[in-house]
Amino acid sequence: MKKFKELDKLDKPREKLLKRGEKALNEIELISIIIGSGTKGKDLFKISEKILNLIKDKRDVNVKELMKIDGLGLAKASKIIASMELFRRIFMESEELKIRRPEDIYTLVYDIKDKKQEHFILFTLDGSNRVIKRRILFIGTLTHSIVHPREIFAHALNDRAASIIIVHNHPSGNLEPSEDDLRITERIKEAGEIMGIELLDHIIISKKGFKSLFQ
Repeated sequence: MKKFKELDKLDKPREKLLKRGEKALNEIELISIIIGSGTKGKDLFKISEKILNLIKDKRDVNVKELMKIDGLGLAKASKIIASMELFRRIFMESEELKIRRPEDIYTLVYDIKDKKQEHFILFTLDGSNRVIKRRILFIGTLTHSIVHPREIFAHALNDRAASIIIVHNHPSGNLEPSEDDLRITERIKEAGEIMGIELLDHIIISKKGFKSLFQ
């Protein structure tokens, strides 16, 4: 990626946003719009890239951790944290967040698509398919012996969930389910039928996109 100052005016993030819409911007460009500018000797895109890497490595990053990035002061770090918290409050915790299709879930797990370890995420939903809570249950190589229905449905019962959706990432980029993926899915589906809590979907994601095992 070119340095910010090397870009033509129409290729700069704000102008690109206006001309082509937010989906045309990558994550670094989106962050650069939030923080607005670089500092003397520190390119805006380089700072934005460091912010992105920190957020990906540690999802619950705080202001003090962001301020350790060279060129990022309190004002800009605060904008990043405020933006993240606003997103959580409006979208991640909103009772209006209703799941209608796999794409709706994909937008909520985008942060793990590039992770180098497998992450297993549980979404609990109410009777209207609105998200109650998202939890990362396991990190590491997933097998049917590690992903136990007991752990999953303990949370579902605690949340008084009507249904659940499970998600995990494939660091390899391959979206095809493994034999373990299929066994895990069947095991959880059967347990859900006994518990009266339906497994609505199992979604595999990677840097290449996502795949629903139920569609």
